[in-house]
Amino acid sequence: MEISIETTVNAPMENVWSSWTTPEDIQKWNFASDDWCCPDAIADLKINGNFVYRMESKDGTIGFNFEGKFTNIEKFKRIEFVMPDKRKVRIDFCEIDQGVRVIELFDAEDSHSVEMQRQGWQNILNNFKKHVESKVR
Repeated sequence: MEISIETTVNAPMENVWSSWTTPEDIQKWNFASDDWCCPDAIADLKINGNFVYRMESKDGTIGFNFEGKFTNIEKFKRIEFVMPDKRKVRIDFCEIDQGVRVIELFDAEDSHSVEMQRQGWQNILNNFKKHVESKVR
């Protein structure tokens, strides 16, 4: 099953793209709640390049690596990657009058409910929006 989430970021495309692809920025938004963090992010943004984003609770009791391999990159338009379990993810960046619409499509996994996955990924996307918009003010 494929899950879709989206947001509109009120910022220029260059800011949105840079914040999505720069490890220093990724560390500032790539977590689903305020009691989590992303202390490390590595991204080799090229076809067959790997990424590893460390996500963990701020108290250090739990954490995991979110990782994958880039399969398609169209600057300012689309990023696609595959995770180690073969699930695919596509992120589309669409310029609109209000800024940039970011649409994520991802294959669901079997461990958590579809709604839990949708909400978790949406929370991360909301953090992304907040981060980018705070940079352009």
